[in-house]
Amino acid sequence: MSRRLDEVDKRIIHALEQDARNISAPMIADEMDVSPGTIRNRINQLEDAGIIKGYHADIDYERCDGRMTNLFVCNTAASERESFARQALTVPGVVNVRELRTGRGNLQIKAVGEEMGDLTRIAKQLSKLGLEIEDEDLIQEEYFTPYDPFGPENATKQGAMTDMVSLSGGAEVIDVTVSADAPIVDTALHEANEQSLLDEEVLIIAIEREDEMLTPKGNTVIRAGDLVSIFARNGVPESTLNAFGTSDQPLKLS
Repeated sequence: MSRRLDEVDKRIIHALEQDARNISAPMIADEMDVSPGTIRNRINQLEDAGIIKGYHADIDYERCDGRMTNLFVCNTAASERESFARQALTVPGVVNVRELRTGRGNLQIKAVGEEMGDLTRIAKQLSKLGLEIEDEDLIQEEYFTPYDPFGPENATKQGAMTDMVSLSGGAEVIDVTVSADAPIVDTALHEANEQSLLDEEVLIIAIEREDEMLTPKGNTVIRAGDLVSIFARNGVPESTLNAFGTSDQPLKLS
């Protein structure tokens, strides 16, 4: 069950997304003009509601004895997606699994290995589980930024990248929030292609709209506020980012 968030809840989430390690309840309370006790109680409530699911370190595995991080894009039936996601987490070396509500490529599995042999072993184990690996590539870097609508009211409201995964060879998977004045707003995806708003190499793999996850189709219309997942084999071009109203670079966490 979803929970309606008020301004205090949103600002807490925004602050934790910015720097969960160094932010404190008194610091958030000072910005919101409420007591530290109120902030602590709200954090507990957000955790109990499953909205704040955990606090995870952002690890650069390449700096850990030169380990490699790989992204496996896998296919599975929608009815089995959650089961396979949980099974994939039991494979040694797998550190993250993302479920997408799309037809293909609906499981993205992040794995770490000391050498290519480890990644080959992980691929074989995923295949033995029954997963079809559609694509894979080495992750070069990841970027994150807080969800802008949960920030202060006087903050700039514009499209922004909320997540980026850079893959070796130049491929990227990027999540963008569509700004209200973006050129692509109220445009169907097939029209966006015809108008050259989207590069030929760009693939829209998922669209999240409020509490609904949409499977992108040619007649799917992009709306302001949509969270759009974009894949591009040779990197997402600036022209595509501009189409979604995204011009600022995301915050890199290292």
